[in-house]
Amino acid sequence: MAVLDIHRPSPCHPTTQAPLQIALVTETYPPEINGVAMTLKRLTDGVEARGHRVQVVRPKQDEPRRRPNNGQHSQILLPGFPLLGYRDLQMGYPRRTALLSRWRRNPPDIVHVATEGPLGLSALLAAAELGIPVSSSFHTNFHQYSGHYGVGPLGPAILSYLRHFHNRTRCTMVPTVVQALELRTQGITNATVLARGIDTAIFNPARRDSALRTSWGVGPDDPVIGYVGRLAAEKNLDLVRRAFAAVREAHPGARLLLVGDGPEAESYRGIEGCICAGVRRDAELAAHYASCDCFAFASLTETFGNVVTEALACGVPVVAFDYAAAALVLDTQTNGRPIPVADEQAFVTAVVELASDSALRARLAAGASQSVAHLTWDAITDRFLHLLGGCINGKRERRSQSCA
Repeated sequence: MAVLDIHRPSPCHPTTQAPLQIALVTETYPPEINGVAMTLKRLTDGVEARGHRVQVVRPKQDEPRRRPNNGQHSQILLPGFPLLGYRDLQMGYPRRTALLSRWRRNPPDIVHVATEGPLGLSALLAAAELGIPVSSSFHTNFHQYSGHYGVGPLGPAILSYLRHFHNRTRCTMVPTVVQALELRTQGITNATVLARGIDTAIFNPARRDSALRTSWGVGPDDPVIGYVGRLAAEKNLDLVRRAFAAVREAHPGARLLLVGDGPEAESYRGIEGCICAGVRRDAELAAHYASCDCFAFASLTETFGNVVTEALACGVPVVAFDYAAAALVLDTQTNGRPIPVADEQAFVTAVVELASDSALRARLAAGASQSVAHLTWDAITDRFLHLLGGCINGKRERRSQSCA
């Protein structure tokens, strides 16, 4: 089966014109800070700006301590429980009966399930019972994460569950063509591409802040190696640490900037030259990106990796393994160093090269923001609505072809 080109409309069905009522079911959403939550918020805002209505169904977070950031759309907040290893994240309890009751009274045109946890499964079952079309998206490689948390033997069982889950939906949206092909080889038959966008009004080179660099204790010739994301085992941060140690041998004044939080945060505090900046948002986050000289991203478990495009938009050369977002946007001549997958020595060498060559960094920085300027959220939102329209109009028995 052919996989869609992410930059042109699907030939399957016309884009939906009439206003839709969409139920978005997710176990992560702002005020949480992660790539999935950000992506869903962008899509929700874009969909509502086009006159459609979105009902967000999600677990209630510990929100009084956090800044509200959810706009005006309708929300159903349900009980949850902490995710293992991430106390600040809540998984939703099974709520099939509650969703059946709500959706019988006011059925949405489509249910889009963004996460495959207990709440997502409840939504899938409730929608099926009521005959409501269901689409889904694949944001997290949970079957790969298992090896980082001591439950590696469960990987095949997790993949089997994900296969069963997504094949019961009419369309599974993934961020890259490669990901769609991989999922199809693993038995998820309805994968199609919905790319990720970037907000260049927030993420741009003008955010570079000399005062911020001074607060880090950085001299005029000292390189700053940056990382943004969860501080967790599945992000392969040990390789970033090793690359930074190699940089420090040649440049004792170098700094490693870590932006984010997670179960491994404490292990980085006290490392010489390491700045643990914690969680940052919006313009403040962009300033931290733009004030780095090189962005080092060693993860091998991404479905996309929004941080790669955010760093590039801020004018920062990126070193990352050549898959997911990096495979789409990184170019050796233009904006960074795409590294052969799992070649750890090449990764370390590339980080040291960029840290040591200011002229090279300047040349790559000049092309970085332009290389992602085409990834607008307007285009992604239109594509999302187009896919939803196809899933609504498609016949259930043609589920595996309806979005192919």
